[in-house]
Amino acid sequence: MKRMLTVLLALSLVVSIAAGSAFAATVIKIGNVLNPDHVWNTCLNGFADDVKKATDGRVEIQVYPSSQLGNEKDMIEGLTLQTVDGGLIGGGSFQSIEPKFGIEALPYAWPTHKAAYVAMDGELGNKLFKLLADKSIIGLAWWENGFRHITNNKRPIVVPSDLKGIKIRVTPDKMRLDTFNTLGASPMPISFGELYTALQQGVVDGQENPFAIIYSSAFYEVQKYLSLSGHIWGSAILCVNSSVWNKLSAEDQSTVIKLAAKWRDEERRLTIAQEDDFLAKLKEKGMKVNEVDKAAFQAAVQSVWADYESVFGKDLMDLVRKYGK
Repeated sequence: MKRMLTVLLALSLVVSIAAGSAFAATVIKIGNVLNPDHVWNTCLNGFADDVKKATDGRVEIQVYPSSQLGNEKDMIEGLTLQTVDGGLIGGGSFQSIEPKFGIEALPYAWPTHKAAYVAMDGELGNKLFKLLADKSIIGLAWWENGFRHITNNKRPIVVPSDLKGIKIRVTPDKMRLDTFNTLGASPMPISFGELYTALQQGVVDGQENPFAIIYSSAFYEVQKYLSLSGHIWGSAILCVNSSVWNKLSAEDQSTVIKLAAKWRDEERRLTIAQEDDFLAKLKEKGMKVNEVDKAAFQAAVQSVWADYESVFGKDLMDLVRKYGK
């Protein structure tokens, strides 16, 4: 009798362990470089909650803001090596592994948020996600980073010549550097995590980012002028590595993609809704705000478009022209 009880207990333990491992959650750690109070993280947390509920706990998203998983270059490298699970990363940063990802950041490509959405949710975005899949990265949805504007401590920027000699921090991609060199500035690629200190210490005179980042990063403490250039609209790609993705069932993959789109729409809504609010707050913080001569800037960057036609290819450039009207 004792022996039988021992056998039954052992079998029960094996069954319990097997059941536990069968229902173990697939944990996906998603990193980004922005502060916890930025809309990216608000919506990533909502996305994580929804995914856990909708998959009955089979998929668990963990959010790591403030560069906890590394800067964007580090995360992209980790995604290709399958050592980073996932990220919400500026689309232009993927130029480090595929130059064609710079196309979204052609200066003055997108007249409105909606024009960019239609392109990225349609033909252009689909083509770029296929290129990403070739690098073992699965694009889930195109979120956004909004329109970028110029801040600095020297003077208001109204026409391109006002940028002459201004040391401005830009993201470390070639087209961004080429754009600001063309405009007469002195661009410097500094990691985002070091930017506040660089501005504070005068290593650079200025930077360019959307209102939400300027405010949430407290750049108003170390910058005087805000010029409403709107020179670049930036996407944010919610993505995971292929190894993590292949751990999910087809049903759970479908659920994750559906919820990534749901929270994409909410993130976009909040980004637009907050623009006026953040601009008002930046004015309250003492920043001097001015309009720019956009026609002059558009004319000044045409050589950048011409130079990058061969990089991006006529088919992608034609899609930008089609949707950017």
